[in-house]
Amino acid sequence: MATPRIFSLLSASSTAAALRSSGRFSRWGRGINRFSTAVATEEPITPPVQIDHTQLLINGRFVDGASGKTFPTFDPRTGGVIAHVAEGEAEDINRAVSAARKAFDEGPWPRMTAYERSCVLFRFADLLERHCSEIAALETWDSGKTYEQAANVEIPMVIRLFRYYAGWADKIHGLTIPIDGLYHVQTLHEPIGVAGQIIPWNFPLLMYGWKVGPALACGNTIVLKTAEQTPLSALYVSKLFYEAGLPPGVLNVVSGFGPTAGAALASHMDVDKLAFTGSTGTGKIVLGLAAKSNLKPVTLELGGKSPFIVCEDADVDKAVELSHFAVFFNQGQCCCAGSRTFVHESIYDEFLEKAKARALNRIVGDPFKKGVEQGPQIDSQQFNKILGYIKSGIEGGATLEAGGEKFGSKGYYIQPTVFSNVHDNMVIAKEEIFGPVQSILKFKDLDEVIQRANATHYGLAAGVFTQNLDTANTLTRALKVGTVWINCFDVFDAAIPFGGKKMSGYGREKGIYSLSNYLQVKAVVTPLKNPAWL
Repeated sequence: MATPRIFSLLSASSTAAALRSSGRFSRWGRGINRFSTAVATEEPITPPVQIDHTQLLINGRFVDGASGKTFPTFDPRTGGVIAHVAEGEAEDINRAVSAARKAFDEGPWPRMTAYERSCVLFRFADLLERHCSEIAALETWDSGKTYEQAANVEIPMVIRLFRYYAGWADKIHGLTIPIDGLYHVQTLHEPIGVAGQIIPWNFPLLMYGWKVGPALACGNTIVLKTAEQTPLSALYVSKLFYEAGLPPGVLNVVSGFGPTAGAALASHMDVDKLAFTGSTGTGKIVLGLAAKSNLKPVTLELGGKSPFIVCEDADVDKAVELSHFAVFFNQGQCCCAGSRTFVHESIYDEFLEKAKARALNRIVGDPFKKGVEQGPQIDSQQFNKILGYIKSGIEGGATLEAGGEKFGSKGYYIQPTVFSNVHDNMVIAKEEIFGPVQSILKFKDLDEVIQRANATHYGLAAGVFTQNLDTANTLTRALKVGTVWINCFDVFDAAIPFGGKKMSGYGREKGIYSLSNYLQVKAVVTPLKNPAWL
């Protein structure tokens, strides 16, 4: 399978639009669209993959947790147990860190040539490509995202990312610096050491790639904690890393819970660097633990409440489709979801009616079924949290235009939900819902929408839909966010940096910028005697 050089998550929305225009949605979605109860009556599709790895991966071997305890990982389609996975705790983190430390201090990985490290990363990418269908099935089964999204968008993006960082491995270098005086000065860019990494459940393998790729390219070793909701795919692909030639102890994977395994990793005195993706609340805890231990540097990619601004000159049909994608992609479980849809008052009514119709026609069902756009939420906790926010929107005075209830009688499906007459002080306009809920707000002019869009603790991303270049430039510079998408949304690439401002975190992942997260700069000064030049 050839992986395109540039991959956009928007391709999922484009595919959906093409299917809908060709009439194929009616065939694949028969009996499951427009909030039917087919999910309750149809038997879930059996995933085409076998669960082989449920233990911890420490020092290149799969092992049980020290306590012998396991925990269940659930199928969001039914709430049933998929498998029981080893539960890592503080002792297991200690074992994993010790393995990573020995691999860094004594092992071959940081002592290989950069080209040799790049070859391992390239071989790993090839193995991902070879096993794409199995990996995508695991990702869908464990997380509820659609199989088409996992297989056609996300796994190819992970493959591309590892090839991108394989290419960077032998291009990391320092500088020679002229100074005043008879000295030769150079800088060395050295691997930082043992990196602790904590990944979330909404994009398990993408976040795995965003963290593992640059850390290994720079010559570090890793202890990675998976989200307790989605441990399976990381264990599977990490086995492939060792097949690709990764030395023992370089990559260690511990499944477990935040208060035990996560806290132990964040506060470990022998971890040199920490990277975390998750909620803002948990990010604060992680940062505090890192500071109170050995003051290890931390990069944080946290929550968001991204504005999607539809200007008065917009093509309404295109804006409706793009804003729909911006909110509902991945069941709305995106940190950068465009969950505050600001629409100019001159087109608000038309936009609202079309946005409502689009939500009502969104195909919800078994994520393994072809043509399905929206699967279940990750688990019962998130399911109930989203329904609580919907209730808050109704009680707060917003108008419920579509959805608002659970979908079917089993699993964690929620109807695509649209609210109008939403005001900035409402809970649904302020807090991160992390679900399939679109809040549509009205604005009058640019100054007003800039002020309102920025009136949030978050600053991760924003979308702007306009045909006017001056308007686009004004908004691009005024919005206090890490990414602005103009007439597009969720366009990701291995080379594009991603991260936030304010309480959406700090540091950047992907691209050349992420390499600095995993490098230390050392200055080396040597006297010169009778130099021919300075």
